Amino acid sequence: MALTPAEKAAALDKYGVWPSLPAMAMETLEAGGDAPFLWSKPAGAEAFQPQTFAETRRRIIAFAHGLIDLGLEPGDRVLLASENRPEWLIADTAIMLAGGVTVPAYVTNGPDEHAYVLQDSGAVGIIVSGDKTAAAALSGAADADIRFSIAMDAGTGAAHAFEDVIQRHAHKTSPPETLSAIGRNDLSSLIYTSGTGGAPKGVMLSHRAIFANCKSALDLVFDLDEVKDPREEAFLSFLPLSHAYERTCGQFFPMSAGCQIYYAESIERLAGNLAETRPTIMTAVPRLYESLHGRITSGLRKESVLKQKLFGRAVELGRKRMETGGVGLFEMAEDALLERLVREKVRQRFGGRLKALISGGAPLNYDIGMFFSALGLRLLQGYGQTECAPVATCNRPASVDLATVGPKLLGVDVRIAEDGEILLAGDLLMDGYWNRPEDTAATIVDGWLHTGDVGEFDEAGRLKITDRKKDIIVNAGGDNVSPQRIEGVLSIEPEIDQAMVFGDKRPHLVALIVPGEEFSEAFAKEHGLERAALAEDPAFHAAIVAAVDRANGKLSSIERIRRFAFADEPFTTENGLMTPTMKIRRRYIVEAYKSRLDDLYGGR
Repeated sequence: MALTPAEKAAALDKYGVWPSLPAMAMETLEAGGDAPFLWSKPAGAEAFQPQTFAETRRRIIAFAHGLIDLGLEPGDRVLLASENRPEWLIADTAIMLAGGVTVPAYVTNGPDEHAYVLQDSGAVGIIVSGDKTAAAALSGAADADIRFSIAMDAGTGAAHAFEDVIQRHAHKTSPPETLSAIGRNDLSSLIYTSGTGGAPKGVMLSHRAIFANCKSALDLVFDLDEVKDPREEAFLSFLPLSHAYERTCGQFFPMSAGCQIYYAESIERLAGNLAETRPTIMTAVPRLYESLHGRITSGLRKESVLKQKLFGRAVELGRKRMETGGVGLFEMAEDALLERLVREKVRQRFGGRLKALISGGAPLNYDIGMFFSALGLRLLQGYGQTECAPVATCNRPASVDLATVGPKLLGVDVRIAEDGEILLAGDLLMDGYWNRPEDTAATIVDGWLHTGDVGEFDEAGRLKITDRKKDIIVNAGGDNVSPQRIEGVLSIEPEIDQAMVFGDKRPHLVALIVPGEEFSEAFAKEHGLERAALAEDPAFHAAIVAAVDRANGKLSSIERIRRFAFADEPFTTENGLMTPTMKIRRRYIVEAYKSRLDDLYGGR
């Protein structure tokens, strides 16, 4: 049932009325009643199981009372490290309901990283899941002055069990008195940047900033023609909730709008979970779309020639329609047939109900975005950063241009500085960096957030990101080159999984390349080689050269890669060469491979 314009206006107005995030939660969860809200698949279960709005509300209230009983006082920080699951939302909301401040931490953090966050934030407690996550966090907390530790799973060594804390206070059905003292401008969370370089900084986000993002998200959702009532929508949560992007867009926004949330089992099981949960809206980072693109195209090569041709033609005509506004008269019937034979099947692999795929967190390669859009999956690219809670712009459904990140969202001001830097202003801005007044003063100047990103507006008012100020390569000839764009062009080739471009103050560009996993396995099997021997094999090297040459054909002369070297292993969070949000840590990669990169300038 569609909402009236008055009902939509009233829904947007609520974001300016709610005094705090836990106040919003108490209201929307009570309104949801016994309808399903959070869906998860416990270990050993064959199907996703629901938890109602009402039950979630009861558990949040009980856990908040439990935290107060354990010594949590207003303003205290609590570290939260867990995989995406219902307990995350319950713990996160309960911390704030008790007057505390949530400090999300990545499950990929090691003991030293947890120790740094605990010390820097002054957290008084930790809430963790199980196994390696708990072990790393508890080890990091060994020298920290914490009052309590709580584990969601058994056998972790924490002082308290999550469920025990809830059960001890299950008889308390009213929110604690701390709720009434929380205001919109109070600190809600302290989110440590994932750190592509340097020590992470704690970004201070108020309740106001997150509400600003949620309001603009609902305004965007109202633009989706298929949306009748946001309460009918379902989100699939799989990006780390420790990152501002998923926490705001995949947790607080759906909770505020009364939507359902499904928690994916893992990235590895994402394809199956998509078919099971049939989400209507999904947020992801470009690296995931690149991975899905590679998986789809790799699988396609195993199909018949006819299927490959039909698929290719569906992409070709879909892209033409996206870029030119339509297809030719004689192509219309063909396009309609391909809609049934190809695009509908692709949409079913994504659950069959998707109304929008949202991409953010890093620049999306244009060809990757167009690939999914041409297959009938509406993809909207957005832009922002943790410091703006975290979304500032996004493509509108009626005017998508995947070469841009769309116009500014509701309540956001954007301008371009004289040097091309993107500046942001509005209620969505952070309050600053925790205990870093100098960094704060350098980042927010006269009310404008200096993003460190470079961009420009198109004629329709859509923002186009050209690069990071710090990442721009200035070659020996003085030309400015965007490494992210080139890396995206390289990585779309099936033979290449990842690439890092290098060449500051050098005569030309070189690259560090991680060959494609599936391509490497197939090549090794076909040629009777061990995987470890591929880097030294002339034929394998020639195959990668051919892929680089194809990529170079899409690049200008100053962007082309002259030589390359192989990385020893993929860039991952485990080896510290990729952030948890799947962005490469350029400085660390250069440090690890400096001599190899320098050697590329010694010859040809």
